[in-house]
Amino acid sequence: MASKQLKYNGKSFTISYDIVNPQMTRSIVILHGWGSNKEIMKQAFGKHLVEFKHIYIDMPGFGASSNPSFVLQSSDYAQIMKIFLADIGVEADIIAGHSFGGKVATLLKPKCLVLLSSSGILVPKPFSVRAKITISKIFKSIGFSKFTSIFVSSDAKGMNHEMYETFKNVVNEEFEHNFVDYKGRALLFWGKSDTATPLWTAQKIQSIIKGSLLFPLEGDHFFFLKHSQMIAQNINNLCTEDSI
Repeated sequence: MASKQLKYNGKSFTISYDIVNPQMTRSIVILHGWGSNKEIMKQAFGKHLVEFKHIYIDMPGFGASSNPSFVLQSSDYAQIMKIFLADIGVEADIIAGHSFGGKVATLLKPKCLVLLSSSGILVPKPFSVRAKITISKIFKSIGFSKFTSIFVSSDAKGMNHEMYETFKNVVNEEFEHNFVDYKGRALLFWGKSDTATPLWTAQKIQSIIKGSLLFPLEGDHFFFLKHSQMIAQNINNLCTEDSI
């Protein structure tokens, strides 16, 4: 594992990363989802895609990477990743992203985009979640803010203030226009039983990104752990220079 210091908007960030197959010339960047880290992505793909240099990154606020008291948007994450990749001298034609990482990957506009149950299409909140939000707002309005922590999403528990505000930013942002703006080759791999980013969101993204290919696979939001070899084979076959 290595780390690199960089500056963005006057703030210093420490970015933790791993490189697999450093001797290879073609590169693939693989980004984790919200609340996760580079290790789970390396566990899935580290033994595959042997003809590529792999770059696994802990995005700011996750794993061993810092977020120095800064509230971020998805666009900030993309800019930080762009600075980081330039600093380490990597120009990746292929960027893969799981869940939130798929949004960041999309904003980086690689020649070949690999989305793994990506977020980006707003999913209506179930009644239970809407009720918790309403009750939390009522508690805040009557001065009982200290009790609102019991209503916090499992994706946000244990976060500091900046990361919690970042979470609220990225989970509620309108993102469809960014899929419209993407013009390269896109491969969409999705868990058929995914409840966090349901399969219908993949179908909507496929309808937005012209020429994109959708591969529904058995499993939930972390389906890629069981299908990494198949996903890698398709990346090898469909993200070649000839295909993109």
